[in-house]
Parts: sequence; C-alpha cells; structure tokens
Amino acid sequence: MKRGTVPVRPLIALAAVGATVLLGLPGPARTPELRLTGAASAPPGGAYWHTRELWEETSPRQLGGGSHRYWVVEPLVTERWSAPDGRSWVGSRRPGAYPKSAADRESWRRDGSPTKWTRTADGRPLSLSGRPDKGSVGPERGDGSFALARQRLTYDELQRLPADPDGLKSWLTRAARVQSTKETFVDSLVTQALTSLLHELPVPKEVRAAAYRALPTMPGVRVKGTAKDGAGRTGTALSIDPVGATPKDALVARSTLIVDAGAMVLLADDVRATMDGKPFLEGTGTRTILQAGWTDAAPAVPALP
Repeated sequence: MKRGTVPVRPLIALAAVGATVLLGLPGPARTPELRLTGAASAPPGGAYWHTRELWEETSPRQLGGGSHRYWVVEPLVTERWSAPDGRSWVGSRRPGAYPKSAADRESWRRDGSPTKWTRTADGRPLSLSGRPDKGSVGPERGDGSFALARQRLTYDELQRLPADPDGLKSWLTRAARVQSTKETFVDSLVTQALTSLLHELPVPKEVRAAAYRALPTMPGVRVKGTAKDGAGRTGTALSIDPVGATPKDALVARSTLIVDAGAMVLLADDVRATMDGKPFLEGTGTRTILQAGWTDAAPAVPALP
C-alpha cells in the first residue's frame, strides 16, 4: 500500500478550536496519578476501529477570469483504521473541486467550465483540479498507542476510561494539567478530548455517552437543539465558542457539532472562523463523519463519496 498523507487544511480547522499537536507526553503507565483501574477491557468489535470523513471547505480565493468569478469547494475524503495493538493506517482522496452555489456554477460555465486551475481570479498561482485524484493509503508512524489529552494510552487503558461524565471530565482535566495549569488551555484540551472520544478512538459506547453528557458542562459549550448534517442525518447540535477569546483576538474560530445521541457518535463538525471580525476562509469548513465503528475490512484507498 502507498503511504498515506493527510493534507494540512483540515488540521488547521481542528487547531483553531482547541486541538493541539501531540508531543508524546508520558502516558498513564508512567504517570501514577493518571493510572486507570477500571474493569478489564472488552474484546474489540472488529479488526480495526474505522472512521471515514468528508471535509469540505471553500477555496480562500475566487477563481475565473474577468467578470466570470466564482467560489469553489475543495472536498477531501479521509479514512483511518486503528488496530487494538495501536497500529494505524490513513487514506485520503480528493474528489475534485466544484462550484459552491448555483450562481457560482453559472459563472463557472461562462468561464468555459474548466476542470483545472493554475491561477486564482486575482492572478495568484495555485494547482487545483476538478477531477478526482487516485488517492493514497498507508501506515502511520507511531509508538503503538493512542493519543488523548496529550497522553499516550493503550487499547486496554482506553477501555478503562471512566464511564461517568464527572469521572471522565476529572481524569481528562488531570491529564491536561500534566502539560499546563492555565485554565483556558486545560478547558480547551478537555473539550477537544471529549469531542475526539465521540468518533476518533475505539472506546466503549458507555465512555462515548459519558463524553457526550460531559461536553455541555464545559465553558463555551451550549446545546442548540435538533439539527441535520450534510448527509441529511438528524442529531443534537452543540456550539463551541473558543475559551478565553476576547474582542481583541484577531483569529477566532467557532464550531458546531452534531451528535447522534442514540449511537453516541459525532456526525458533523462545522467550523467558522473570523479574522478581525470578518469571515476567514482558510481552515473554515464542514467535516462530516460518514462512518465510525468497527470493521474487518482492510485499509484501502478511500472510495469517492
């Protein structure tokens, strides 16, 4: 299999709402105060914990020529497979850029319906295609563990995370404080960790349920009611405002999650950013989690959506 690489832009959006680069800090086995002593782990439900995501963002600059200018959406499909022994694989594929709205499509047609762009409307160079690429898939480098709140956990330790909201939040808070005692940092890292438990990591459903119930107790998180994601699925929407943001902050990102409260999995994450109070397109977009669960299917180049 080809080695997989994940393009940068979706990671920019995650960073904007509090996700941080993992630095390989000591895990619970080497941090006594964070040891997990719950029940023995249940057997996995398949060979891999698998997620399939569609990230869609508007290109930060208009395309076209003359008066025929238009915005396009750049989609990206990303899949991950994580085995209980900590090995993981990642695959990605670009389905091809497309006009954002009906008005953009009309301008695109007047521009000759191009399927390849080498310059933006204002003359800046770029390389963008409206056709699908071949995609790639391959193993990720790692140490055979899973990342959570800047700690490294084994599969067994993930199964023994607290399955009650208060206990889970308390453990994650102590884990975050290994890195920093600054409350805004701790709150942001705990919120990000609770979100990741809803789809990224192979934890029991009871732990995902605890994460879902703990999220509304975090600063900046509010339950907004019922909503539908881009795939037409219905879930509960939660808005996340950046912790500690002030009017003086130049870049501010806000996120809206949609969670399936029955399966206890994340359905979508919509990120909207502003720069000096104005919409900022770089890193702004919608992530739709098309699949999250156990599978026996081996890693492969992602299929087109």
